[in-house]
Amino acid sequence: MKRKLTIKDVELKGKRVLMRVDFNVPLNKETGEVSDDTRIRAALPTIKYALEQGGKVILLSHLGRPKGVKDSKYSLKPVAKRLEELLGHHVSFVDDCIGEGAHKVVEAMKDGEVVLLENVRFYKEEKDNNPEFAKALASLGDIHVNDAFGTAHRAHASNVGVASYLTSVAGFLMEKEILMLGKAVQSPEHPYVVILGGAKVSDKIGVITNLLEKADRILIGGAMMFTFLKALGKEVGDSLVEEDKIELAKDILRSAREKGVEFVLPVDTVIAQKIEAGAEKKTVSVDEGIPSGWKGLDIGPNTIALFKEKLSDAKTVVWNGPMGVFEIDDFATGTEEIAKTLATLERADTIIGGGDSAAAINKFNLADKVSHVSTGGGASLEMLEGKELPGIASIAEEVIKKNVK
Repeated sequence: MKRKLTIKDVELKGKRVLMRVDFNVPLNKETGEVSDDTRIRAALPTIKYALEQGGKVILLSHLGRPKGVKDSKYSLKPVAKRLEELLGHHVSFVDDCIGEGAHKVVEAMKDGEVVLLENVRFYKEEKDNNPEFAKALASLGDIHVNDAFGTAHRAHASNVGVASYLTSVAGFLMEKEILMLGKAVQSPEHPYVVILGGAKVSDKIGVITNLLEKADRILIGGAMMFTFLKALGKEVGDSLVEEDKIELAKDILRSAREKGVEFVLPVDTVIAQKIEAGAEKKTVSVDEGIPSGWKGLDIGPNTIALFKEKLSDAKTVVWNGPMGVFEIDDFATGTEEIAKTLATLERADTIIGGGDSAAAINKFNLADKVSHVSTGGGASLEMLEGKELPGIASIAEEVIKKNVK
């Protein structure tokens, strides 16, 4: 595979650096301020580098799902304020991403200045990857830097379309995602252990199918475990089960056996009658089954011990999806214990695949103890499925010069 060009491969001094970032951050409903700035912080190294090199940095992002219309509740204005605080550098905000207003501001920019343009999804042409819209965005820059891994699985105008008009290179965040997830997909060190959780088997079918070809062990937690347990004839009470995926679960279990992949299901589970803090809970073994009226909401202590043992010799670990309803502390133990275990695996590449798993590792303050926390839930899943992501495919590749005699 050819190496993707990065921001370090191009001259930035005096250039208009059109940078696609992922500032799709949650806003506080009362104050309108940014309530979690993780994604903004993740983009800082690339922004700072471009400024240090004397570039004029023009930032593009989306926020939420405004459905192609201007809607003030999805404005990036509060993001500009938070970015300015984190960057320690003035950030100009422009209330449009194309048109005369945006052009005027960009034309007046000096080297080392930063502008954040308004939400690209205020135009439906963004998601349609409309060539005219992409061209209008591209006209604001001399070089395109794609640092938005969170949207890499989408072929939109601001990440893929612009690359038809400007050379597109990877920012540092994108580069790390490509390296870490690429390694897990193409050349993982063994034993390679995958931990999958979350609610639905259907969300992870592609990942499981692809990883059955590569992983040595797959550990299953979260509500998706009950579809597999029911496929094995276990009593699962009122736990979440995808009835229409039971046959598929049986096929996956059969396939794992045929391929010699250890497919590890929980041996016990923490159950309750209600999904709420303070609800009465108890632990039951999977073999004795879950009584009617009760639902499994976390993996139990024996499963935690089993999973720890299965992780002990791992050289590559990919974790996608929590082990239980970790947002409620009563059902967070499984997820927390897995997170703590990964934090102790010093000889392994430990990769957390975005979304809820990233939220969990942050909740337990362990993000700096693992090799990589992906910033893209959907994008990391599709990459682990072995798909080529349009937002990565559109980044320029190194030209291999042949020796001419």
